[in-house]
Amino acid sequence: MEKIEPLIPGPKIEARVQELGREISSDYKGLQLILVSILKGSFLFLADLTRAIDVPHEIDFLSVSSYGTSTHSSGVVRLLKDLGTNIEGRDVLVVEDIVDTGLTWQYIRNNLFTRNPLSLRIVTLLDKRGRRLVDVPVDYVGFVIPDRFVVGYGLDYMERYRNLPYIGALDDNSLQGSGKENHFKN
Repeated sequence: MEKIEPLIPGPKIEARVQELGREISSDYKGLQLILVSILKGSFLFLADLTRAIDVPHEIDFLSVSSYGTSTHSSGVVRLLKDLGTNIEGRDVLVVEDIVDTGLTWQYIRNNLFTRNPLSLRIVTLLDKRGRRLVDVPVDYVGFVIPDRFVVGYGLDYMERYRNLPYIGALDDNSLQGSGKENHFKN
């Protein structure tokens, strides 16, 4: 069983999501906002964030994959589920759980720009800047975190731990002997 070190407690996440909601509400007052949640990791963040945003908005979902069952990005991003909404001429705010290498956000950003949104920005719960491989804009950030593999509040390890009410880091030593230690750094 993996050991998890708590990094960001639930109440701190809740307070920061409320702050982000107020900031986004102010910035998008009077605009045609659509939130685009990146599945699966951002669904809990989206649920709390949408309740914290007090301007009218729509929600849609994209699903992409760059990890598979590994703990590090393959660098190859695949679109698994596309939007059901036309975003042309709309103000789009992508809701992401974590931005680390920037490759996934770069792929999503380039893909969505081809659909002619009026504006395109991102809000991410977690920003792992130490892992950035490409320079991508990140407009709203919940927390900057160290280069650790994190789980909880929607983020998973092999589809587990999404239900944790906090953000925790998997302990490097907990995977010793599991055959996964070479893939642990993400």
